[in-house]
Amino acid sequence: MRQATRWSILLSVALATVIALLTLMPPTQVDVPAGGDKFYHFTAFVALAFPLAVVRPRWSVVLFVVYSAYGAAIEIIQPYVGRSREVADLLADMVGIAVGMLLGLLVRRLVEHVHPRVQPSGDASPSKAWSGPGRH
Repeated sequence: MRQATRWSILLSVALATVIALLTLMPPTQVDVPAGGDKFYHFTAFVALAFPLAVVRPRWSVVLFVVYSAYGAAIEIIQPYVGRSREVADLLADMVGIAVGMLLGLLVRRLVEHVHPRVQPSGDASPSKAWSGPGRH
């Protein structure tokens, strides 16, 4: 496993831990604007999905399922810690996952275009690096 993949996994585990801590703590008395919690869910899951999407794009489908199940598990657990279960939160998580993955894939394409020999994850050999439209 390449170093970029190891660091991305480590970062993803750290982000998943922070997400769990923040979403499973008892609620605070902080006023959140209407819909603000959906923005927080969206942003957290964009950050969670992004690192591995950059270095391991072939894992995208599996990661989407795993991250979505993680978001669902959080929603199932929340009523037991004094928080509410909301389908809208899970939908915000899933949209965030999709956006994070798309951004990760876009960044990977840009890096491959600017530095065709740079392969962040080793998913493809340098000869298979994306070199622009029509140049295969």
